[in-house]
Amino acid sequence: ERDGVSLLRRQCLALSGAGVQDAVVVLGYYAQRIRQAVNDMTLQWQINPDPNEGQEASLRLGLQALPPDVDAVLVLLADQPLIEAQDIQDLIAAYAQRPAPTQLVRPVVHGLPGNPVMFSRSVAQEILAGPPTMGGRQWQQQTPEQVHRWPTTNGHYRADVDSPEDLLALAQQTGLQLRWPEDLQRN
Repeated sequence: ERDGVSLLRRQCLALSGAGVQDAVVVLGYYAQRIRQAVNDMTLQWQINPDPNEGQEASLRLGLQALPPDVDAVLVLLADQPLIEAQDIQDLIAAYAQRPAPTQLVRPVVHGLPGNPVMFSRSVAQEILAGPPTMGGRQWQQQTPEQVHRWPTTNGHYRADVDSPEDLLALAQQTGLQLRWPEDLQRN
């Protein structure tokens, strides 16, 4: 949680604030507990029955759940505590202005890849047509000429919290203290 609000709720609010209309949330471990944080929001849910398969499996489940008329996909990670609506709006604008023939926009902060990413429906279809191990990273490696590496100085695109060390680094860099929900805190 950041300031008493779950990171998932913050991401959903950022998406909504940026004008993103349809959101598919893919959950794995602790799905029931995590879903409680946003049960009051209108979201489409997908459960990854085997989270050990990795991010590719979760991405594919999310892509399969998209409405057929979606022309672009924004893939956002729930563990990015600094992402705000403006960051998403900036990415959407970069996608709209991407050079032809690129189909995917990835923020690059000081030479390092960031998230979220945004790509065309055709990229989603190519990922789904590929083998089960095909995900966004693999697609980018296979088709680098279709990837626009959008240079930005916005560090929000690089901040995520995958480990206790990431939490500590975030606190040291920003002063931001993330906390587990009260009922999950250890004494």
